[in-house]
Amino acid sequence: MAITDKIYVKNHQQLASQLETSFPKGAFSGATLDILFQGEGLAKLDDATRDRVLDFAEDFMDCECQAAPHCGCPERKFVAYLLELREQGMGPDAIVDVMTDDYMLYAYPGDVLSFLDDSVRTLEAVETLADVDGEEEVAAETRKRRQRLL
Repeated sequence: MAITDKIYVKNHQQLASQLETSFPKGAFSGATLDILFQGEGLAKLDDATRDRVLDFAEDFMDCECQAAPHCGCPERKFVAYLLELREQGMGPDAIVDVMTDDYMLYAYPGDVLSFLDDSVRTLEAVETLADVDGEEEVAAETRKRRQRLL
């Protein structure tokens, strides 16, 4: 299961009440993206909530894909965001705090830790394969990226 499947909308019930509709808690579920990012839905939100939703849309949903927001770009951008936070030295608890402050999203710190561990293991595998294939530049770059996550 992808980490984006484990990212949830904070204050879900409050938002559902403001929007006068129900939607899934998962931030990246198709129905949530549709409801939160339709123009009429935004108008019903209080100012603070609307600002965070707009920040999320601007940071993760801005793409040229025909299938947007169901194209996978928001998920890929969010994964990059999580990795950038880790590269800044944040642990799972701090990452959850920042995503909550920035976008009214939350996750369980254990899920974030598992994601980070999987990311490091994946980079280790890429590094090993690059070494075996004689791709020294790829191995070196991958090693640097992995070290920034540790």
